[in-house]
Amino acid sequence: MPDRPPERIVDRMVRFVTPVPRREADGLVAAVYAQSADELGAAFGPHLSPAPDLHAAAWAALRESQVAGRAPRSRKEAAAAAVAVANACPFCVDAHTALVHAAGAHRLADAVSRGQVPPDPDDAALVAWAAATRTPGDPALRTPPFPAQLMPEYVGTVLVNHFVNRMTDALRPGPLLPANRLLSGPARRLAGLLLARRVRRARRPGESLPLLAGLPAGPVPDWAADEPVGPAFAAFRHAARSGAALLGDPFAVRNALSTWDGTHPPLAGGWLADAVAAAPAADRPGVRLALLAAAAPYRITEADVEAWRSGHPGQDDAGLVRLLAFGAIAAVERVEAGVTDPWLRRTAPSRSPRRT
Repeated sequence: MPDRPPERIVDRMVRFVTPVPRREADGLVAAVYAQSADELGAAFGPHLSPAPDLHAAAWAALRESQVAGRAPRSRKEAAAAAVAVANACPFCVDAHTALVHAAGAHRLADAVSRGQVPPDPDDAALVAWAAATRTPGDPALRTPPFPAQLMPEYVGTVLVNHFVNRMTDALRPGPLLPANRLLSGPARRLAGLLLARRVRRARRPGESLPLLAGLPAGPVPDWAADEPVGPAFAAFRHAARSGAALLGDPFAVRNALSTWDGTHPPLAGGWLADAVAAAPAADRPGVRLALLAAAAPYRITEADVEAWRSGHPGQDDAGLVRLLAFGAIAAVERVEAGVTDPWLRRTAPSRSPRRT
């Protein structure tokens, strides 16, 4: 393993990579830290900072779908929390339920964090839909419980959080707040109260897009209409896909996920082991890491990372982040196909001038 600098406070919850500390950040990373700290109350995704373009694009996609916009912040945070529950990401469950509390929806936050049905029927339908997005073909996805004009915000929220959950579980696993069940609920509520003023402040759409100036991007997804989340997601997808270049045969990952049903893979054997075994020998450690990032990031071990690093001695932390991001975005695209079915495409809002 490459030599590591002494552990800093900012690194203590991160494994396998060394984040850029906020006090040492400059350029794009510093700009992302500054904007996200102002709007979230904490710097976004330090574990992504070794790859600044991915870091910025992921923040922009999350910010434009989840933080800004017309849909109630409490409901988008509840959808994000439901996705985190489905993905078994305790850090993200803590973060998003605290933000639901911050938005003032305490009963909704408590229900989502406990895996219960929210008392409000509309909230319950939204949470059920968001949780079902991990499973392509789930009947709950047939009729999204929100108006078509809010599709860019809700679809963007769940898709970006499917990515963030995977990268967090891979590189920053474990709960954010005390794991003790008697303490976690009050801790989330207290965190929410501390963040309430910041979270309830209205945010103008599009203010993260200047961070993406000069970054390459692919086509804007149809579901985004002409909302700012569209160009943000296009840049995010392009940056996350860049890790495919680290594999001799990236189609081994995409093909393995093409029929994935969202279930967590078995501990031994099964489709994940078969896919790794079918890859060229030199690619197997990378394929395994990418597929674990897609389907079970909490199972990535030091041995998995070392097996890949030993075969790629020239790759730094940015390479590992990009490889994991490729696996994560491949899973997100599988989820996306299930969410943006023909019903959603037929009822998508007509394209209109972007709001400023």
